[in-house]
Amino acid sequence: MARHPEPSGSTVTTRLGPLNVRVTGDGPPALLWHSLFVDSTTWTRLEQPLTAERRLILIDGPCHGTNPRITQPFGLHDCVGVASDVLDHFGVDRPVDWLGNAWGGHVGILFAAAHPDRCRSLIAIGAPVHSLSRADRRQTVLLAAVYRAAGPRVVVKPLVDALLGPRARTEDPEGAAIVADAFSRADRRNMYNAVRWLSLRRPDLTPVLDRLDTPTLLTTGVDDPMWTLPNASAAATHLAHGALATLPAAGHIGPLLQHTPTTAELITTFWRDPERTVASHRGTTTSPT
Repeated sequence: MARHPEPSGSTVTTRLGPLNVRVTGDGPPALLWHSLFVDSTTWTRLEQPLTAERRLILIDGPCHGTNPRITQPFGLHDCVGVASDVLDHFGVDRPVDWLGNAWGGHVGILFAAAHPDRCRSLIAIGAPVHSLSRADRRQTVLLAAVYRAAGPRVVVKPLVDALLGPRARTEDPEGAAIVADAFSRADRRNMYNAVRWLSLRRPDLTPVLDRLDTPTLLTTGVDDPMWTLPNASAAATHLAHGALATLPAAGHIGPLLQHTPTTAELITTFWRDPERTVASHRGTTTSPT
């Protein structure tokens, strides 16, 4: 698989230390936060259609990308504070459209609950709201131990299969390389700690959904075994101003790199009229045409 460039951007001082942040495009602000295990390069294929609508603020989350090592444990609520630090740094004084993938969706849910005045809308792509099951926890602990001992090379293939689906490495080798490179470039200690502090300790966010007043769209890929349609549909019923949309992709990151035009259309349609888009998806699980 071809190597892909490291994420570019500027360094922003946050409560969790310096982080890489890139700003591109013009228009109202949108904050993009990626999944665990990767970095902001996973937004690459969506950037062009999204920058036509928004000024994108792309964060490389703590312990990911080329960010410096963090030794003090942190959690999702600390990440909410980091997002506020980044918005303050860039002088963003109007509500943002939050676009989060997996981990980024979890942070976005908590951000919208804590700062409704700063969040115009929320899209959470491939972001299961329940905590890890016992089986998933055991598997994650095992893979983390292997990663700590042997490094990314040993676990990168199963990780790509989990995040993009088992056919991605043959059907979309470039997309698989984006994910593999993003995972492999992170500091090993950082990534191991991120698994311990964020993945294994992820709380059940279902009660938070009940408190959201922000127009919210939960999305899942039709072939995402870690965020199944029944589970995602059940979560969406907790949203007073939200709904579920499905996308034709596999894994948590699949919607970003597979069928990108469909994903971009859903995002931009929602940004233009969040309430109308939510209403159109209420009681349905269809993907946009």
